[in-house]
Amino acid sequence: MAANRPGTPRLLRELNDRAALDLLVGQGPLTRAQIGEHTGLSKVTASQLLSRLEDRGLVAVVGSQAGGRGPNAALYAVVPSSAYVAGLEVGPDGVTAGVADITGHIAAQVTVDPNGADEPVKMVHSAVVKACRSAKVALSKLNAFVIGTPGVVDPRSGDVQFSFDLPAWHEGVLAALRTDLRRPVTIENDVNLAAIAERAYGAARDAEDFALMWFDRGMGMSVTLGGRLHRGRSGGAGEIGYLPVPGAPLPLGAARRGPADEGVTESTSWGIPTLAGGYGALVGADGVRALAHEHGITEPTAVECVRAAAADEDRGGAFLDDLARRISYGVTSVNIVLDPGLVVLSGSLGRAGGEPLATRIEEIVGRISPTRPTVAVTEVEGNPVLRGALHAALERARDDVFSASGES
Repeated sequence: MAANRPGTPRLLRELNDRAALDLLVGQGPLTRAQIGEHTGLSKVTASQLLSRLEDRGLVAVVGSQAGGRGPNAALYAVVPSSAYVAGLEVGPDGVTAGVADITGHIAAQVTVDPNGADEPVKMVHSAVVKACRSAKVALSKLNAFVIGTPGVVDPRSGDVQFSFDLPAWHEGVLAALRTDLRRPVTIENDVNLAAIAERAYGAARDAEDFALMWFDRGMGMSVTLGGRLHRGRSGGAGEIGYLPVPGAPLPLGAARRGPADEGVTESTSWGIPTLAGGYGALVGADGVRALAHEHGITEPTAVECVRAAAADEDRGGAFLDDLARRISYGVTSVNIVLDPGLVVLSGSLGRAGGEPLATRIEEIVGRISPTRPTVAVTEVEGNPVLRGALHAALERARDDVFSASGES
């Protein structure tokens, strides 16, 4: 259509509107003059832009700012209620749902028991309704949903291909969720969402290339290259638990199997499946806890063992040395193949190890790898999967709401 050709007045207006809205979201209330300074727009153009956005209900005057001579300048901000989104983290132990307004403010966050885990649509709907009630936002006002789950997500269909922890999540669930919620729904691997949050709010802020290593209920990895998530052809990029490493049996026959199948045992410390072979056997919960006990650190869970060791060098230093050596097998492999420059340790175990563990890993990798990446601890506050889900949902909602033309 002629109206959408580059350089047409309508397209330029849409681009200017979007630039101003993104600016207001990122920097808070601004005057007309400040918007003009940041965008390069003239006073007249900035005034026309703000009038359009006010007519569309996207911005409003929220105060005034004193200047030099003359009246105070009006301060404009994005109207928070112009759109809402929902983000969810779905796991074997529960569902956490959050609702945020278009500015990114989280209006509510709730966690519900995984009752009905064999009915994904019912479980998600129940969690979203509870979050909406807490936020006092109607379900119909949600513009986008992003759901984080463990397992492999097919990058073509968007469905979960398989998940040890959520066997009811499979092909067809995405379409059912979209039909039930009547809104755009995206399912994403939970570790990928943690990486999105890390790049937006954490240690990888604005990094173009980095790897995030996730040590929590399970383990996994997310790779960002050139500012984009690398999912792989089938969505299996980052399943580093299957990596063959010294000191662990090969994870033979593990692909697409459930907890009762060969190659998988039940974790007694975190209550979820842990690989019986490969890298996951060394750095998974059972392996970490067993290693800690060998060093006389007998706290009941892997996370508590690592936290105790990191807090007491005399007591836990030798254990952290051995754990860092194990983790370095995977970090070194990633570094040699991808050279990301930055590796972030995340998940509850990564947080528990903190700088004492990260420093050890970086030193070992630097000795056995041709390049030495920075190994950092996550800096994302709160639930990183949920924050990543909300961030991804906000990006989609802003594309839909902010970029929509106010003209017919």
